[in-house]
Amino acid sequence: MKLALTEEQEMLRETARDFLADKCSKQFVKRMEESEVGYSREFWQDMAELGWIGLAFPGEYGGGDMSFLDLAVLLEEMGRACLPGPFFSTVVLGGISILDIGSEQQKQQYLPSLIRGEKIFTLALTEPGHDNYDASSVTVKAARDDGNYTISGTKLFVPDAHIADDLLCVARTKPKGGITIFLVDAKGPGIKYTVLKTMAGDKLCEVVFDQVPVPRANILGRLSQGWSTVQKIIERAAVGKCCELIGNIQRVFEMTVDYAKERKQFDRPIGSFQVIQHYCADMATDVDAARFSTYQAAWMLSEGLPCTKEVAVAKAWVGEASKRVFALAHQIHGAIGVTIEHDLHYYTRRAKAAELSFGDADFYREVLAKEMGF
Repeated sequence: MKLALTEEQEMLRETARDFLADKCSKQFVKRMEESEVGYSREFWQDMAELGWIGLAFPGEYGGGDMSFLDLAVLLEEMGRACLPGPFFSTVVLGGISILDIGSEQQKQQYLPSLIRGEKIFTLALTEPGHDNYDASSVTVKAARDDGNYTISGTKLFVPDAHIADDLLCVARTKPKGGITIFLVDAKGPGIKYTVLKTMAGDKLCEVVFDQVPVPRANILGRLSQGWSTVQKIIERAAVGKCCELIGNIQRVFEMTVDYAKERKQFDRPIGSFQVIQHYCADMATDVDAARFSTYQAAWMLSEGLPCTKEVAVAKAWVGEASKRVFALAHQIHGAIGVTIEHDLHYYTRRAKAAELSFGDADFYREVLAKEMGF
């Protein structure tokens, strides 16, 4: 595994950083947090025209023929900019899942419009009162109905469901072990959305399915054998969230170093004090270690290699590292760092949400222990 980015990846990173610095200011982020939809349609189309939405999809569907590792570079820059909107839910949760297990007909039907920015997708997985990352936690049911299915039950913390055109709904089709993924028309009858108030200001929803009709042709993958696919989606999403977190904590580290150089105490920059230098060195160590573990997992995913252990290491480490980075960042910034006028709170809130998304450090320690045979 090479630890350096390729020339193409460096160009992608520089282009994304420049574009997001220009278009995704913190004022823009604030407006999106306060808006009902949580994203800008104009900005969404800009990303489609740049090829970002289709970056990791094959050219035959209109994509950029690049890899998940290339997408990881873009996700890191999005985390650095605190990008709001449905990119993660549409591309990482929805589109790549369709590419992974969809039939050729489903790929032709859904992927070109997704890549053009015409449709928004998301994944409806987690449910109230459950562990949420175990097959036994799926209680939403899909019952047979004259050869088709009707879905009933409640999903919780579904990202961007209120603006989605289609949902990938994980439902139970057999009492034991029968998990199936359905492509559901998000605007169809029987679906009710409630946007939840969240710490990160992102748009997570409660979604209630009340006898929602779904054609048999909308089964994604194999009937009643979908849990292994769900596990792959969770692993991919966990690595994607790690990428966003790396961009997040990298920017926070840079902000903190700059502040330590400017803030004076006793007629000296506080960065001249040894204890502050040690704090910054600890932050740099955590940021770099988080990046290396994440990119190892992203590379293995991109190559189609088994990487459950590497994903677990990355998600556990990045979550814990981000907490240490933010503890030191706030300590160095002092009172200014907890004011609403300062940008640090955008990163702090998003980091906490990403840390918990798709499994926290404790969850992945258990996964790692199982992988090691304990």
